[in-house]
Amino acid sequence: MNYNAWFAAQDDPSERHSLTEVVYYSKSGGLLEVQHDMDALRQRSAAEWKQLFESRWMRTNWPYGSGVWGKKEWLCPNIDDKNIVSMFEGGSNLFWAERLGQQIGVDDLWIKMCGNSHTGSFKDLGMTVLVSVVKQMISDGKPIRAVACASTGDTSAALAAYGAAAGIPTIVFLPKGKVSIAQLVQPVAHGALVLALDTDFDGCMRIVREVTASADSGIYLANSLNSLRIEGQKTVGIEIVQQFDWDVPDWIIIPGGNLGNTSALGKGMQMMFDLGLINRLPRIVCAQAERANPLYRAYKNNWHYEPIVAQATAASAIQIGDPISISRAISMLTRFNGIVEQASEQELADAAALADRTGAYACPHTGVALAALSKLVRSGEIKKSDRVVVISTAHGLKFSRFKVDYHEDKLAGAEGTYANPPVELPADVDAVRRAIEERMAHV
Repeated sequence: MNYNAWFAAQDDPSERHSLTEVVYYSKSGGLLEVQHDMDALRQRSAAEWKQLFESRWMRTNWPYGSGVWGKKEWLCPNIDDKNIVSMFEGGSNLFWAERLGQQIGVDDLWIKMCGNSHTGSFKDLGMTVLVSVVKQMISDGKPIRAVACASTGDTSAALAAYGAAAGIPTIVFLPKGKVSIAQLVQPVAHGALVLALDTDFDGCMRIVREVTASADSGIYLANSLNSLRIEGQKTVGIEIVQQFDWDVPDWIIIPGGNLGNTSALGKGMQMMFDLGLINRLPRIVCAQAERANPLYRAYKNNWHYEPIVAQATAASAIQIGDPISISRAISMLTRFNGIVEQASEQELADAAALADRTGAYACPHTGVALAALSKLVRSGEIKKSDRVVVISTAHGLKFSRFKVDYHEDKLAGAEGTYANPPVELPADVDAVRRAIEERMAHV
């Protein structure tokens, strides 16, 4: 069976472009999206698709053991396998957060650990697709010299790693002093040209769009306004359902900054629904930091959107005031009867710390999603019996400074409610015993 996919203009579906064409916007200036020949995909039954995906799941048959490329026909069916750049992304743990759920008030709580990946974040899912298509373009003779992105940290790490694996030069634009050391060192270590600009993410985004605007530059744009990224990221929803033996959770909660992940999550779920693999859709919650909450404000104002200047937040990866994928996210949330919730610095820090005390190791962005969950449970929107999945978009180890500051009660905008600093003692057995007994008395 021959499958096909192409770029289509969101404002004019009749406008089409090849996935290997250097194009980011429609003729009228709108965003493009990847569309598939759904009639061809329907030639396989839902049961046959499930069987195919299960047969590939976490196997070593290149490239289908990847959680992303195991769904190749639903992503970029025309790409040559030899040009796929994969690091066995996807297949991340769906962690049953039993103790945390009991404390929050949800019996069936799960955390999708997307940070358990090659570069430690959700971004790997989209970057494998984009960099693979760029490698295909270069193989086809397209004059691409480098790939570039603006980033709050995780996107740059993923781009640099996949670019290094492919042998494609990478350029990353970072807001100076606004990403964690762990995030900064990743593209440095992978050999990327790292440009730390004296601006915020939105300022970096404006510059990278200008630098890549002309096809003659030979520099290909790798941010999520490029919907190749969305194609890879949409597999997270498919993967969650597959891990539940093709049963759909009631709620999926995801932190949102530039909002490509929100629209990608919905796109994967919608595709499964349209092809008959599932018979209902989950409700989606997008969680934003209170200091960077343009989507939340739009939600509260009948979806009327106005960009804002994002303020400093511990959830630095979603510190974005003018998200590129705002229209995509709004469209998807309305389709999924979605909700947008926000979290203060205190709420996100405490939520992450509480999760850590039950065995998770939550990044601040996961803290935002968990805080949103707690608020929706308290309001009665999410029921105790609902099955809820929180998507953890990055590994907590990338944000060690956030953890240290919280437990030393030095975190800006939040007190260490669950602070647990080391107990410094003399090398004395009696002192050690007293400290142990004091702690045990409060367990």
